[in-house]
Amino acid sequence: MKIDPNSTADLSAQIATAIRDAIVAGDLIVDERLPSESELAEQFQVSRATVREGLKRLAAQSLIRTQRGATGGAFVNRLSFEDAYSQQITTSTLLLSMNAVSFDTACEARYALERACAPLSASRRTADQLATMRAEIFRQGQPGLTDEAFCASDVAFHRALVDGAHNPVLSYQLAGAVEAMQPLMNMITFTARDRATILALHTTITDAIESGKGDAAVAGLSALEEETRNLAADVFARRAAKR
Repeated sequence: MKIDPNSTADLSAQIATAIRDAIVAGDLIVDERLPSESELAEQFQVSRATVREGLKRLAAQSLIRTQRGATGGAFVNRLSFEDAYSQQITTSTLLLSMNAVSFDTACEARYALERACAPLSASRRTADQLATMRAEIFRQGQPGLTDEAFCASDVAFHRALVDGAHNPVLSYQLAGAVEAMQPLMNMITFTARDRATILALHTTITDAIESGKGDAAVAGLSALEEETRNLAADVFARRAAKR
């Protein structure tokens, strides 16, 4: 593991990158103890404080964990898909907001990915996941529900559908699509949508998932995508008319 002391990049960031690359390459394996701060400081020719800052960066990414005591130290962590969800959501949100991704592009990506999950969810979903979808539909039908709460329920509904596929790779990839793209879509369309229409489509999708009819669930998601695109078109047209 090496760093470039002449680089303009922060030394602690370079240390974190070097250790992360060693983990990815398999040079450092899960549960392996890292060299001590003193040893790392000598290896990288930096202060212990700089090493400590680099290790903090890795801990923030859940790549290492620290243990106290005589047998303690910093150890390579086993990163789970669930641990990585928040990073995926944050990264997706930043990418969407910073790069001005169009509504149509985000909508196309999100529904294409979700449709890939629907047949798997129809055959693999658990009773609890189906119950979550039903519970969110009931919640969405409450007359006093705020727009913010409706949007949160919408995300929870689709999260349960995706997780019903029982494929951790798909769930991870869709964490950004459902929990980053969808809230942004909701912010655009909530003023134009008819909740009854959304409820009906959610019910159609859930009925298909419960009956094990993957094709029908895919068709329901396609109908929901069309409704979402139409709502966005109305919103954008109104905005243009006010200019």
